[in-house]
Amino acid sequence: MKNLLAAVFCAAIVAFTFTGCSKDDNVPPVNSKTFVIVHGAWSAPYAWQSVKAKLEAEGQKVVIVQLAGHGSDNTTAFNTIHLNTYRDQVVHVIDSLNTKVILCGHSMGGMVITQVAEKIPSKIEKMVYVNAFLPVNNQTLLDLANTDGGSLLGQKLIQIQDGVILDVPHDLITDIFVQDGSDAVKNLVISNYRTEPGMPFGEPATITKANYGSVDKYYIHTLQDHAITYNLQQRMVAAAGIKKTYTLNTSHSPFLAKPDSLSIILEKIAK
Repeated sequence: MKNLLAAVFCAAIVAFTFTGCSKDDNVPPVNSKTFVIVHGAWSAPYAWQSVKAKLEAEGQKVVIVQLAGHGSDNTTAFNTIHLNTYRDQVVHVIDSLNTKVILCGHSMGGMVITQVAEKIPSKIEKMVYVNAFLPVNNQTLLDLANTDGGSLLGQKLIQIQDGVILDVPHDLITDIFVQDGSDAVKNLVISNYRTEPGMPFGEPATITKANYGSVDKYYIHTLQDHAITYNLQQRMVAAAGIKKTYTLNTSHSPFLAKPDSLSIILEKIAK
C-alpha cells in the first residue's frame, strides 16, 4: 500500500511539473511588445524576415503587413489601390491584435503609418519611421520626393499607364535600394522585385494634431540612402518636429544590410 501511495504521489508531482512548464512557455515576457511593420515600395514582407526573427528571439511579437499589390498578391489591380487601401489593411491588422502596437513604416510605408495613426491613434503606443517619407498635412509622397534632388530613385523613376504603374531600371535596382548589401542580399532583392502601384504616390496625407499629433514618434535615419537622401530625411523630421532620432550608416534597406543594428535600435525604442 505504501508503495502504491508513493507511486501515485510521484506521478502527481511529475504531472504538475510538466503542466507548469507548459504554461510558462506560453506566457510572453513581461516587457513584450507587439510590432506591426509596414514595408516600403517595390518591397514586401520578405525583406524584414531577419529583423522579425531577431525581435522575436528577444520576446517581442512581430507582424509584417503585406500591402496590396506587393509580395504574393497577384490579384489586386493596381488601378484600385490607393493610400487609404493600405491604411485600411493596417488598421484591420491592428484591430485584430487587441493590444497597443509599435507601428513601423519604411520608405513609402511612412505615408501609410501616418494615415493609420490619424485613424486609430489610441491603438498605437509608438510609431517609428525607418528612413521613411514623413508628410505634413495635405502633402503627397511625390511632393516630398520632388524636393530630393540627390535621390537616384527620383532621377530614374519610370511611369507606366499615366503613373498607375511605377518602375525603375532593373540594372539599377540594387544601387538604388541596397548598394551596401552582400551578393546574397542583392540577389534576394532582384528576385523579389515587382513594379509598384503608382496612385498612392500622388495622394495627400490627411493628419490632425488631435489624432496623429498625439502619438509618440521616432525616426531612424540612413546616411548612405540613394532613394531618400539624408538631407530630405532631416528636412522632413524638422518639419514634423520629431526629436527622438537614431542614425544608421546604411543604404535604403537597413533591414537587409544591417539587420542586427536596426533590431537593436527597435529594441531600445520598445523599452
